[in-house]
Amino acid sequence: MEKNTSHDHDHNHGDQSTNHNHNDCIESALATAETLCVEQGQRLTKVRRRALELIWESHRPLGAYQLLAKLAEEGFNSAPPTVYRALDFLLSAGLIHKVESMNAYLGCVHADKEHKGYFLICDDCHNVMEFDYQDIHAALIEKAAQQGFELRAETIELTGLCSACKSHPTGANV
Repeated sequence: MEKNTSHDHDHNHGDQSTNHNHNDCIESALATAETLCVEQGQRLTKVRRRALELIWESHRPLGAYQLLAKLAEEGFNSAPPTVYRALDFLLSAGLIHKVESMNAYLGCVHADKEHKGYFLICDDCHNVMEFDYQDIHAALIEKAAQQGFELRAETIELTGLCSACKSHPTGANV
């Protein structure tokens, strides 16, 4: 059975016709983080919690130094190791993903379940959509095994134009 779920991290942010509430996403992500930390015997420290909130605020990938600047503005320790430790924790807990081609971090919409995240990245507005398509993962493992290769990590990032940018070819969505 195919499983294909996707989530638009931008939620048409600039479109006033949608009723999207960023606070709902942030609250849901924090509730999931709290639950996962308890289950994993980990602590969601103030820095980790705020880093996760900041990553979820815009629904767009956030670079480590952007995150560092925002945390420093709020009076948190502004040393890069502090931010990288928080990011490493959030990554290992499955609460965020790293979008390799952008060297940035994105909140994981499927943090409460085991999955592989794949990404559609808009070249114009830089919106990133995560989708979970387990058939891709299974096919990659099978093809690698046929070559005698043990797959340990995978990153799939597809670039192109999102539907909003396709309908506004002048770049008005940037």
